[in-house]
Amino acid sequence: MTPHAVSERLHAAGLRVTAQRIAVIDALQAAPHASADAVYRRVRDGVPGIALATVHSILGDLTAAGVVRRVNLPDVGSALYEMQHADDNHHHVQCVRCGRVEDVACAVGAAPCLHPSGDHGMRILEAAVIYRALCPECERNGNG
Repeated sequence: MTPHAVSERLHAAGLRVTAQRIAVIDALQAAPHASADAVYRRVRDGVPGIALATVHSILGDLTAAGVVRRVNLPDVGSALYEMQHADDNHHHVQCVRCGRVEDVACAVGAAPCLHPSGDHGMRILEAAVIYRALCPECERNGNG
């Protein structure tokens, strides 16, 4: 996204445009599926004085506003974050050895793509699918 598009997205979400928020969004665009710690490492040199707690707070605000999506995967010590896009219903494939995470388009397209055998009276909004796999590099290196 261009800087103008980022500003418009923040305004549309009801958030103020700040250098810190723009830096966090830029970091997520450059490295999706990043933890708060990874985002912090990417932004700290460009945003003097930013604290890890500030990055956590910004990620929370962006997630609540629907700008960012929080992704929880098995065997990952903390949540990962990626940009949220309208009408985007994708899943993730995760290497069980190195932890590499990639997006996988939903085979059905619309959410929810899976329907449970019972919903207990709840309206299902989303089904999370995580494919566990071995990436080619780990397989080549005999880590499988």
